[in-house]
Amino acid sequence: MDALPEDEPRGSASALFKSLNTFAGTVVNIAHTRLQLLTTELQEEVQRAAELVIWAFIALFAALLGVFLGALTVIFYFWDTHRLLAALITTGVFVFLAIGAALVLVAKLRVKPPLLDDTLAELARDRDHLRRHL
Repeated sequence: MDALPEDEPRGSASALFKSLNTFAGTVVNIAHTRLQLLTTELQEEVQRAAELVIWAFIALFAALLGVFLGALTVIFYFWDTHRLLAALITTGVFVFLAIGAALVLVAKLRVKPPLLDDTLAELARDRDHLRRHL
């Protein structure tokens, strides 16, 4: 009967180490999952940004070329009669387009979702879950 009290602490210590090992494994798995989510979100954000830059460049180049050629056409058409007025009007159109584009850009930047929003939400849920169970 003396062997029982000695076995209980060893069994309790063994159960405690097993529990801590399981807890550590769970924490590592949670961290691994969150890091995978983080890297996926970063990759998606980089791809999205690259696509936006490429399409913005193509659109800007085509628009500038079209507007420039249109402006030249208007100036050439009114060359003999009102060339200064035609040049001022085409310049005004360019300025108007630049202001409009700047306003659209500012609006788009304000609407952009926060970076890593899903990862932060998952981490907050994990934190709340751990607080409830501690």
